[in-house]
Amino acid sequence: MILFSTLKSFLKDKEYRDLIGTVIAILIIGTVVYHYLEGWTWLDAFYFSFITLTTIGFGDFAPSTDAGKVFTIFYIVLGVGVILAFINTLYLHYSDVIRSKTKKATNQKQ
Repeated sequence: MILFSTLKSFLKDKEYRDLIGTVIAILIIGTVVYHYLEGWTWLDAFYFSFITLTTIGFGDFAPSTDAGKVFTIFYIVLGVGVILAFINTLYLHYSDVIRSKTKKATNQKQ
């Protein structure tokens, strides 16, 4: 239950929504570029974009064209920072919500 209330409060903040929009835009850009440069399906291109930017890197897909390789270099440099900022922001927001709920519960007991 606390997860949903945290996500709801996260989505109410304009700065957080902008960050989510940026993450989605970066994933869409990567998906479109890989679809056309590498000839992958839309799902495969999205999958590779997501796996690459989250630094999981299973290795089941890799760019084979020179243009795809060059794009990947720039995509990683730009995208990993944005994805990590998003994950960090989400974690900090969740921690703040938990901390405030714990503090509130402690104050009510006293």
